[in-house]
This record gives sequence, structure tokens and C-alpha cells, in this order.
Amino acid sequence: MLLDVHSEIYSWIRGGLFVLFIYHFLIYFQNKSKLYLYYSLYLLALTIYFLNGISYGFVSEIYKYVNFTIQFLAYAAYISFARHLLETRTYLIKWDRYFSIETVTLLILSPFFILIQFALGYNFQIKVFTFVAPLLTIFTIISYYIIFTRIKDDFSKYFVVGSAIYLILANITFSEVIIGKEFFISKGVHPIFFLYIGAFLQCIIFSIIIGFTIKRFEQKSKNAEVRLAIKLKEMEELKMTALQSQMNPHFLFNSLNSINNFVIKNEVEKASDYITKFSKLIRAILNSSSSPTSTLSEELRLLDLYIKLEQMRVKGGFEYHVIVGDEINLNNIKVPPMFLQPFIENSIWHGIMKKEGDKMIKLSIKKEGNSVLCEVLDNGIGINKAKELSNNMSNKRKFFGAEATENRIRMLYQKKDVYIVTKDISSSTATGTQVSIKFPLL
Repeated sequence: MLLDVHSEIYSWIRGGLFVLFIYHFLIYFQNKSKLYLYYSLYLLALTIYFLNGISYGFVSEIYKYVNFTIQFLAYAAYISFARHLLETRTYLIKWDRYFSIETVTLLILSPFFILIQFALGYNFQIKVFTFVAPLLTIFTIISYYIIFTRIKDDFSKYFVVGSAIYLILANITFSEVIIGKEFFISKGVHPIFFLYIGAFLQCIIFSIIIGFTIKRFEQKSKNAEVRLAIKLKEMEELKMTALQSQMNPHFLFNSLNSINNFVIKNEVEKASDYITKFSKLIRAILNSSSSPTSTLSEELRLLDLYIKLEQMRVKGGFEYHVIVGDEINLNNIKVPPMFLQPFIENSIWHGIMKKEGDKMIKLSIKKEGNSVLCEVLDNGIGINKAKELSNNMSNKRKFFGAEATENRIRMLYQKKDVYIVTKDISSSTATGTQVSIKFPLL
């Protein structure tokens, strides 16, 4: 059976190589990676070379012209495949130049052997190949040693093992030129059998390596995605911190302006009381500013300090009520620090400040589905009336703190299921504005 190249074992190997060629060639068209292109060309060249043993007549005569040419082209594709698989341009810069020179040399030898066949015949081709083959073998062995010792990667070791198996068995086959075909036939085996087995084992090992390469590439992609997600989160936190640092000076300016008004009016006790409350709030703000988020319970504590300051500033004061749903755990909900303060400030200075009589602001926090709903309700003049009084300036430019807070909370929840709606709830009997802030309950 091993003497007949038409037998099943030879046919199976030829068919397997051709199937591998088609498979990797199709992968190349999918991802355009030259790794698959060179490997598929190598498999195709091997398949065509092995068809030599089963060809007859005119086709057999053609093989005399292209026999060694196909081998050189196969080896050139093999070297190009190895350079991409092992990334020799990165890990073996010097030797990669030698590989490049070797590839060019093989491509030059390919048509050269065809010319030899035309001019001097097949026997002379064999003599030249007998001279060239040992040189290629020596260079290849040295290259395997360099790859094995200098590239600290398991893939490189598997590659060398697979290639060495093929090299050893291929040289056993080519020793037919020296010791004669009869020696192998007397042992009950065709000389090319060793080349078949070498190619078969090598291609199995290479296919396994390529499979692991794909897995490693996918893992690198996943790791890159994770690193990118971390970086994006860091950027979002930096943006939130920047917006927070912009909002706080805005609030500080308003508070210092109020202290200045008390001093101008010579209301010393009010100024002193205000400064005491203001210092507590500043201390709390500074403590919370070290993190882009705080708990909702901390937010309400800060908001209570802020409200006490504003109640001193507003003529006649105002009532402030907080209603928290029983299903809400304030300590488990993360929010940007001072994210409600700008909306409360809007209610005060654009709503109840311009209203006569009783003034009230109500803050309610409740669960709505898988979200948290915060509603700021005031009985001020209403947002529509406020716009009329300010000549529609509110349409042109939002209150800075509220706009900054909108950006911060959208960043924190990556714009997922977040909405902030402001509407006028004025009627024929009452006036007011309602701000609804909804974000995911995580």
C-alpha cells in the first residue's frame, strides 16, 4: 500500500491538504490577513506538488518543468507565513531581513529552474537542486535555532517542532537522489511517503497554532475592550469632576454675595450666622469633592445645609419638605455630589423669590419601576411667567448649575434611561414649576 501513490492514505493526505487550502483561503477573504493568504498558498503548492506522482502523459511532462519551481514557491510562501505568524519584524529584526532575502532568492530560483529545463534538461535540474537543497536546509536549521531561543513564545516552539518534523522527513525523501529509489522500494515504501507524512503532521501542527493564534487575538481584543472601557470611565469621571468644580464656584459666588449683602445692610448677627452655616456646608462640599459620586443620603444632608442658608437669604423665608419612599435605600444610591442643589436654587431664585405670600419647595424621592424619580416642586410664579419677566433669557441660556448637573448625571449613568424634564404646573388657581429627574436604580 505504501508503494502505490494512488492508494487511500496518499489520497486522503492530498485531499486533506486541499481542504485546508480552501478553508484558510476563504478565511483570508473574510479578514484580509496575509497570514491566511500565505498559509493557503503554501498548502496549494504542496497539493499541486503531490499531484506529480499521479499524473500521466503530457501533464507528467509539464511537471518536469515546474516540479522544483513549485517546491521553491511553496517554501517562499512558507517563509512569508512564518514571518507573519511569529512576528519576526518585531522580535527578530535582523533575521527578518535574512528571511526577506531568502524569499526573494526562492522567487528568483523558481523561473530559473524552468529555464534550466528548457536549456539543459531535467537531470541538470536535479544536479542544481542537489547543490541548492543542502544550503537551504542549513539556513533553515540555523533559523529554527534562532527562533526557538530568541522568541519566548510557546507558538514559536510548536512552529519549530512542526517544521523540523517536515524538514527531517522531506530530506529522507530527497535522499532518493543520492541512495536511489530502489533502497526505499526494497523496504516496502515509496520515497515520497515520508514527504507526505511530514507535510501532513506539519499542517496539523500549524492549523492548531493558527487556532490558538485566533484565540489569543480574540483575548487581546477583549482585554483591549476592557482597558478602553476603564479609560472611558476614567474620562467620564474626569468630566464629572470638571463640571463639579465649575458648579461649586458658581454656588460659592452666590453665597459670598449674600454675605456681602448682609454686611452692607449692617445685619451683623445674620452675617455671622450665615458664615457659620456656610463654613459647615463648605467643609461638607470639600469632603465630597474627592469623589465623583456620593450617596443619596449624603446628598440630602448637604442639601439641608444649603436650604438653611437660602432660607436666610429669601425675604420671609420658605418651607422645605422632603418625602422619601419606603422602598428607597438612600445609602445604596449613587449620585453626583450636589446634583439636586442647582434645581432647588432655580426654584428659589426663578420661582418663589418672585412670589408674594407663602412659599414652599417640596422634594420627593421614590422608586418608579427600575428607576429613581426625584421631583422638585415649588409654588413659585411658574417657569413660563419667569421667562416672560426675564424677556425670554431663560430660553437662550439655561441656568449654569442646572445645565452642568444634567451633564453630570447623564455621564454617571452613561445616558441610559436618564431624563430631566421641567414643566410649568400653573393653573387658574395656583402656580408653580415641577422638575422631574429620573435615572436607573443600580
